[in-house]
Amino acid sequence: MAVLDLRFDGDPILQQVADPVTYFGDPLPTLIADLFDTMYDAKGRGLAAPQVGVATRVFVTDTTWKEGDRQPIAFVNPEIVDQAPFTQQGPEACLSIPGRSFDVARPVWVDLAWTSPTGIKQTARFHGFGAVCVCHELDHLNGLLITQTGSEI
Repeated sequence: MAVLDLRFDGDPILQQVADPVTYFGDPLPTLIADLFDTMYDAKGRGLAAPQVGVATRVFVTDTTWKEGDRQPIAFVNPEIVDQAPFTQQGPEACLSIPGRSFDVARPVWVDLAWTSPTGIKQTARFHGFGAVCVCHELDHLNGLLITQTGSEI
């Protein structure tokens, strides 16, 4: 697959609400493979399609690959269906905002529903850093950056 060019803060596509995926054939598998290649190349733990210039509701994560085995997950049309009533505050960085960090409040857990790249409905609860990561990437699909949701550190 390919490593794609990242889009950076100030690019209008990062402020758009991404469109839902309605077709699960090509080019979706290629986009997802390219998102993983780009994320790993950039040393990230998550990457949303708008960050590579594609305004579609897709993001990928792998929150553990830097400490051990890769555990990649691709999310198509994700949505939070439940979340903890309390939050965790912590620093976040973003591949689209290099060299800057922001203090952001996120739920301690979220229940996420999404569709797999092959069209199968999925749900899971994400805790701690996993919750932070999926919330961060979901914000990208909704046109939000940590410059809007957090305070610069």
